[in-house]
Amino acid sequence: MAREQQVEIAAEMVANVVSVDVEPGAEVAAGDTVVLLESMKMEIPVLTEHAGRVSAVKVEAGDVVQEGDALVVLTVRPTS
Repeated sequence: MAREQQVEIAAEMVANVVSVDVEPGAEVAAGDTVVLLESMKMEIPVLTEHAGRVSAVKVEAGDVVQEGDALVVLTVRPTS
C-alpha cells in the first residue's frame, strides 16, 4: 500500500495574502481555493491540484509572500 505524501502549495509570485480559505484538518478537493493573493491590484486564487487534508497553513491574511514560499501543506492520499 502506498503511503500518504506531504505536498506544499507555493506562491507563484510576490503577492499579499488577502485571505486564507482553509484551516488545518480541513478536507479539500482538487480545484478548491486555499488562499487568495493580491498582486498588482489583481486578486489571484491559489487552487489545490490534489484532494487531501490540510496539515499546515504557513501564512495569514496580511502577509507578503515571495515566489516559492509555502502557503499550505496538504496530506495527500495516493490514488490506486
